[in-house]
Amino acid sequence: MERVKSPLTLRGILLGLAGLVAITASSMYVALRMGALPWPTVFVTVLSMAVLSKAKGSTLEEINCTHTIMSAGAMVAGGLAFTLPGLWMVNPDASIPFISIVAIAVVGAVLGTLFTSLFKPTMIDKEKLPYPMGVASYNTLMAGREKKGAPLLFSSLLGSAIFTFLRDKLLLIPSAIIPFMGSATLPGLFIWVSPMALGIGSIIGGSLAFVWALGMILGYYVITPFGIMSGLFQSMAEADSFRSNLGLGLMIGTGLAIAIKAVISLGKRGDIRKKREINRGRLIPISILLLVCLLVLFIFTEIPLFDIVLLFLGCYLACYLSAMLTGQTGINPMEVFAILVLLIIGAIYRPSLTGSFAIAGVVAVACGLVGDVMNDLKSGSLIGTPFKDQLLGEAIGGIVGAVVASVALIVLKEAYGGFGTAELPAPQAAAVTTMIGGIENIPAFSLGVAIGIALYLFKIPAATLGLGFYLSSSISTIVALGALVAIVVKKAVKNGDEKLSLISSGFLGGEGIMGVAIAIFSMFG
Repeated sequence: MERVKSPLTLRGILLGLAGLVAITASSMYVALRMGALPWPTVFVTVLSMAVLSKAKGSTLEEINCTHTIMSAGAMVAGGLAFTLPGLWMVNPDASIPFISIVAIAVVGAVLGTLFTSLFKPTMIDKEKLPYPMGVASYNTLMAGREKKGAPLLFSSLLGSAIFTFLRDKLLLIPSAIIPFMGSATLPGLFIWVSPMALGIGSIIGGSLAFVWALGMILGYYVITPFGIMSGLFQSMAEADSFRSNLGLGLMIGTGLAIAIKAVISLGKRGDIRKKREINRGRLIPISILLLVCLLVLFIFTEIPLFDIVLLFLGCYLACYLSAMLTGQTGINPMEVFAILVLLIIGAIYRPSLTGSFAIAGVVAVACGLVGDVMNDLKSGSLIGTPFKDQLLGEAIGGIVGAVVASVALIVLKEAYGGFGTAELPAPQAAAVTTMIGGIENIPAFSLGVAIGIALYLFKIPAATLGLGFYLSSSISTIVALGALVAIVVKKAVKNGDEKLSLISSGFLGGEGIMGVAIAIFSMFG
């Protein structure tokens, strides 16, 4: 029998790692400076396709594996940038060995790879979640190979990239429209001026986009004004605290409901027998991998042994939520999940300050990698790329990216003299420092957890609803607008569904590509 050639080639690995270094370093810079990260998925897809499409014997599957490697380090860098700088903000003289930072990043990358392998069959194969960036990557690859629809996709991609350059680099276009400035009882209404967010709303569809927007409406324009006018909240700040913590609770409630459902299913004899048959061959390597990760964290970080066990459990649930929300909405609030796991562990057994930030770093890195690579796996599933080859590519990119991100973090710290400054404000890490002492509004958070569990049992996407409560209204409004436009276009235009998918993918890709390009030039310029 003729052996099928693996799409994970040596030239693909080398190309992927070369791109990974630049993208990971620039992602660290932009995450510390801007407090946000553009998805690198379509950028690396186009770059991999541009180089490999002319190579002898190249295939879409090889390109897919290559861009999986190339993008893996970006969100690993985001996970570190969104958490660890907070340690130096709290204590500028804090000392954490470089080997500890590498251990945090590598273990997070390994856990992210492991959990990706567990989530992919459910979320991509069974539930078929949208994964907007993965769909955009797939459409880009298909348009590049078959030329069908290529003019529509690449013209929208170019237009989105130019628009982003004018907005973010030349500042000729406002980043937000403000229809309502707000009052003493009503928050302001903002609309993010973003082709990418419009495309996300179009791809995820009306159901998820409108649930997301419903969370925003309930949180900002029902609970907030009612609470202030009734005297429940004494100020807008109190209302904001209640709203955001309620949203966090909804997301965590979803995770707990998933855990409860899993425990119940394990209690059924048939399920136990079936799971034993399926997982018998995987249990030993997974156990060995977790044991190695435990030893690395125990030896090289200040996380106590008991907390490491709790960390693994919390990280699993956080990564599940990360994969689900990325699939449903294209948003991956990795630092939020890191904060929540840290707070839960701290309520049981409080680690040291350095240990606390190490816990947050591991979770954020794992969640970031899971969200990013699930997009790549979505495009791979649509193309037909072997899962094992992509998973191995993810492991290679994640681990190498962890080392590169650790080096970039220390280099930037030394170059700019620390974090929390005008040059490197690191806003997400600053948020971690404010939450490290405990949940800000326990009643709101607890209420959100209870509601989240109940809604999940009725198959209502509570995590997506919670995202609307938690995130700025500017994101929720533009995503809902994108879904609304998509509904109208699909009904009014012949073949509107196919054309809209290409245009939406171009919108996502153009802004993502220009965002990464600006980051790279900013970092090295």
